[in-house]
This record gives sequence, structure tokens and C-alpha cells, in this order.
Amino acid sequence: MKGLNLLLVDDEPLMRLSMLDALEDVGCNVQAVSTGTEGIEALRAKAFDLVITDLRLPGADGLAVLKTAKEKDPLTEVLVITAHGSVETAVGAMKLGAFDYVTKPFQMDELLLIVERVGAVIALRRENQDLKRQLEDKFCFNGILGANSHMRAVLEKIKLVAETDSTVLIVGESGTGKELVANALHQNSFRRGAPLIKVSCAALPESLLEAELFGHEKGAFTGALRQRRGRFEMANRGTLFLDEIGEISPVVQVKLLRVLQERTFERVGSNETIEADVRLVCATQKDLRKEVAQGRFREDLFYRLNVVPIVVPPLRQRQEDIMVIAQHVLETCSEKLNKPLRGFSQPARELLLRYSYPGNVRELENMVERAVALSRDQATVQPADLCGFQSCPYLGGTPQESCGFCSEGLTGGPKKRDTALTSLAAAREGFEKDYILSVLERVEGSRTTASKVLGLSRKALWEKCKRYGIPSAHSDGEEET
Repeated sequence: MKGLNLLLVDDEPLMRLSMLDALEDVGCNVQAVSTGTEGIEALRAKAFDLVITDLRLPGADGLAVLKTAKEKDPLTEVLVITAHGSVETAVGAMKLGAFDYVTKPFQMDELLLIVERVGAVIALRRENQDLKRQLEDKFCFNGILGANSHMRAVLEKIKLVAETDSTVLIVGESGTGKELVANALHQNSFRRGAPLIKVSCAALPESLLEAELFGHEKGAFTGALRQRRGRFEMANRGTLFLDEIGEISPVVQVKLLRVLQERTFERVGSNETIEADVRLVCATQKDLRKEVAQGRFREDLFYRLNVVPIVVPPLRQRQEDIMVIAQHVLETCSEKLNKPLRGFSQPARELLLRYSYPGNVRELENMVERAVALSRDQATVQPADLCGFQSCPYLGGTPQESCGFCSEGLTGGPKKRDTALTSLAAAREGFEKDYILSVLERVEGSRTTASKVLGLSRKALWEKCKRYGIPSAHSDGEEET
């Protein structure tokens, strides 16, 4: 109870004074008032953990105090005091959200016992909030989830570079969350009060992209019926995010390079020079170094863009993040669709952890959202919900060509194996070798990650690799002892 901020509302002076002394003796910080109107004013001026109020008060009654407390902060607990003959009114107060009630006359120890219970509830709530905040600080940043060590390094880099005005190049496969990184960079920069303007370079042809970026004058080209500001102007004092920067044509590359060098540009069809006070953030799923080597991307522009590179790893290299992301999406979708799903069944978890996710985080999010929508279980997501087909193998049906799990042979789909007759032991060893090779390939040879996926120790995995003649090239560079 020590440190509990408490509002006491009672119009009987001796009772109010007795409760005030008793509550302060156990360490509560108490503000005492004598009318309901004063209680409401106090609630509007200050936050309280607990309100103790008589139901019958001059001015506003105790129910009005209760309603105000809950409207101001639903987490504020309220204890009502009522005369013996008004128990029904007290029960009505409980329905409005009161924590408990006590009837007059009562022993002070009885009141303190209830206050102690309230204090325990509030302490537990605060502990949960602190743990959640710590978890978010460690594994989440502006909606980007990451428990994997490489992803945590990315989050730390975002936090550092967000405070600068440096140009950033975000590199990663489709669906890895490059746009989320751009959002985080802007929202944590000194430019966050200005616009974040986004352009998909791959969605526009060269002629339209130039006008989209720099704007145009009336009559500059066929269809230009009025003057239009470009995205650089719209992003003034803010951030411009150019997605799929590797798709822009050589002509646009030249003009973009000039903007980066001189911080000025002209609208299409105009000679007026406009200053560009814009922070540039770009993203691509292409290897721009290879594009430069093959003559498709300007080398000087590449170095202008690649001031601070941020590489977002694909989900198949972030095994630790799969269930973190899946659980987060599950909670969000369950609340939105009003379904009481708490988690994933063990078979569903195993299925999620074995899949390679060619569509990365976006595919996982869509998969979980579909599972919530199709779920037949009242508590957990099942494998059939993830597969999404009424005739999926988990329901006794046949594999589906359009199902990612089936195509990878994870739900009983066709196996790419020799079907020649052999002993059960040999067949089991053949499958085990093929599956270990498949997992190692999906995690790009990391035996540490593979051992986690397979549920083996690194030593056990090393012994199996040695037994089956799996090349040591798949090692993480550490010898097993």
C-alpha cells in the first residue's frame, strides 16, 4: 500500500479524519475532501490509483464520483462506502466498475484489508506494464519486431541514424519491412513534425516519375492542365522515401543525382530553381553494386545514396522472430475480429517454424490473419487454419499446389525423393539426411539456427552431418567438441 495515491471522499468529519489517519499510517498518499463536487474536481486535476467514496454525499453523489473516475482513467480503482440498507445501490456501483464496497458500520481493519488488495492489484499491473515496456524496448521499435541478434542490431542502427540527417539506403527482400524502417527513421528524427512523403518508383513509368518527383508547370506536356507540386516540394523540411530506387531510369538517375549534389531542382517545364530541404531515404530489393557493375545504375548516384546502408534480413534468417511476430499479429487480429484466440497449438508452431517464408514478414502476417479468420478452435490456431484449404492434408485431403506448406512438403505434400523400395531404417535415414540438408539450405548454412529449428544440440547436428557426409561447408566456422 505504500506510495498509493488515494482520494478520500466523505462528508462525515470524524469518519473522514479516522480513515485519513489510518490510511496515512500504512503509507498511502491521501487527499481528503468532503463533497462529491470537490471529489470530481480533484479527479479532473490529478491522477489517483484509488478512490474511496461514500455513496451519499452533498452535491454530486458517490456514483457520479465513480463515473468521473472511470471516465478519466479506467484503471483507477474505486471503493464505495454505503449504509447497511443501501446494499443494492452498492451492487449497482460494482456493475459500473467499482472494485469493492464496504457497509457502515465497519472496522478500520476491514477497510485497510480491501485497500491492501487494491494495492496488490495495482502493483501487479505496474509490474506487467514495466515488463511489457522492457520487452518493447528490447524487441520492438516503432512497430518493427525483432528478437534475433541481427535484427536487434538493425533496430539499434535505426535509433542512431534517425537522429541524423544522413541519406539512408534500406536493402532487403520484398516483404521484410523496409517501409517500416523508413517510418521509424522519420518518426524519430527532428523532421517528424513535417511530412513523410512516399513514392513507389517501380509503379510509375519514366515520364510520369520525373513529374511526380519534381512537379510540372501547366502545359509542360500533354495532359498537364495545371501546375502541380512534386514530391520533393511536398516533403519540404520532412522526409522523402523512394521505394524500389533500383528501378529508376538513367534519365531520372541524373536528375536525382543533381538534387543530392546541389539541393535544388526545377519543375518540368520551368526554369525556376527550388531549394530541396529534404532528407532522402531509399529502399531496394536489388543489389545495387551488381547493378552498377552491369551498367544499369550510376556509380556516383549509388555512393550518394549509400551513405548509411541498413540491411533488413529475410525472415528465414530470423527464426527467433517468427513466433514473436506471429503472436503479435494473432493478438491484433483476434481483437479486431472478436475471436478469443490465445496462441498457436504445438503442431501449428512447428509448422510455422519449419516454413521458409519466401514472402517474408508480409507473408507471415497474411497467413496469421487468414488463420484467425478461418479458425474453428476457440482457443488456439491449428495447422489446418494456417494452410487455409478445406481439403488440406491436415483434414485428410490432398496437397494443394497454391499452398506454400504443401509445395515445401511440410503438410504431407509430394516429396522429391526416390520411391524405390528399401528398408524402413534406410528410408528414415534418407529422409533425415534430405531434411537436414533442406533446413541448412533455408537458413543459409547456419548450424546454430538449424539446430534450433531441428530441436537438436549443435553437437548432435554435427554428428548427424558427419554420419550422412554433409559437407563441412555448412558449418558456422566452429568445430564441435
